[in-house]
Amino acid sequence: IDGYHSDITRTYAFGEVGDKIRRIWDIEKEAQAAAFAAVRPGESCESVDYAARAVLDRSGLGPDYRLPGLPHRTGHGIGLSIHEPAYLVRGDKTPLTPGMCFSNEPMIVVPDRFGVRLEDHFHVTETGAAWFTEPQPAIDDLG
Repeated sequence: IDGYHSDITRTYAFGEVGDKIRRIWDIEKEAQAAAFAAVRPGESCESVDYAARAVLDRSGLGPDYRLPGLPHRTGHGIGLSIHEPAYLVRGDKTPLTPGMCFSNEPMIVVPDRFGVRLEDHFHVTETGAAWFTEPQPAIDDLG
């Protein structure tokens, strides 16, 4: 709209969902929520990535960028380009400031099996983050 971009990703299952897939989906949702909760003005972009990775580490995935786990950044800036700085990734020390807009998409990859990605967008407020798009409630709930 008016030159601004957006994107969104959902992972749904139709029919029976095995316990392993449901568990990974639930970890993905928890990682996305942890990244969102870590957003505070003045915190670094990389701190948001660390928050998502901590969930995966506690769940036995990774660690770091190893698979099964999260092989890329947790999110990226979004605006006049679909992917733009700053990035929610290790090494990006850009401080979060109100008005910045990001994707939040800590994808989990289980090699040669499947992947799960939940992607929503948020903006930084004076006190934290606010969603532009509400996260998906469950793997088998279209919300």
